[in-house]
Amino acid sequence: MRQRISGILGKAYGIGILIALFVGGLSFLGYLAALIIGGETATAICVFIYKSAYPVLFVFSSSVALLGLVKMYVAGEKSMSPSKRRSKSAEDGKEH
Repeated sequence: MRQRISGILGKAYGIGILIALFVGGLSFLGYLAALIIGGETATAICVFIYKSAYPVLFVFSSSVALLGLVKMYVAGEKSMSPSKRRSKSAEDGKEH
């Protein structure tokens, strides 16, 4: 049951991160278009992105990051904990 929940959370996390990166790229393209256009229109574009798009993107990406942490907790993964890992060269040396 935990593996199934972990799999569902992992897929949701992956899709959420993909959406967040895509929207971040679109905001970059919006700023680039504003730079090319210039003038009052550019100001309006930048203010729209900053006031409307970024707050939603920040909340969304933070929620997706939390979802990834929940997925790690459910799966029992410990990615940031210090532990002894056997290096690949040490394993190769034992085979011969």
